[in-house]
Amino acid sequence: MLVLQNIVVKQVLTKKSKEQLLSKYEGNLLQLKKECEQLRFELKKLEKTKKFQTANVKKHFEKEIHMREEKIKLLEFQIEQLHMLPLGSELKEREIQGIVEVKVGDTWEDTVTNKTIIIKDGIVAEIR
Repeated sequence: MLVLQNIVVKQVLTKKSKEQLLSKYEGNLLQLKKECEQLRFELKKLEKTKKFQTANVKKHFEKEIHMREEKIKLLEFQIEQLHMLPLGSELKEREIQGIVEVKVGDTWEDTVTNKTIIIKDGIVAEIR
């Protein structure tokens, strides 16, 4: 019988992967800041035209800006944490599902124990 099982994929933090993550975080941070500025600009533009109900529009724009500001705070925190992590640390990257074969006579605990794939610089280094 085949069953689906969750498999954790972890990335070993190397100098190269740390630089890539930092670059990715900073790119996302820059994009979010640009979106906030664009939203503020569009809000001012709409307020000047007065074609819409400004209270509802302003509320919607402020909500969108607030959501992006929260994401910015989270990214800044992740960047701080990344700087503190030593090389060789394992970071949970994602969780995927895999198929495991279960046969009569198998040890149940060995079958259901979470499997882990370790990635180092984009290459599978270990399967636990």
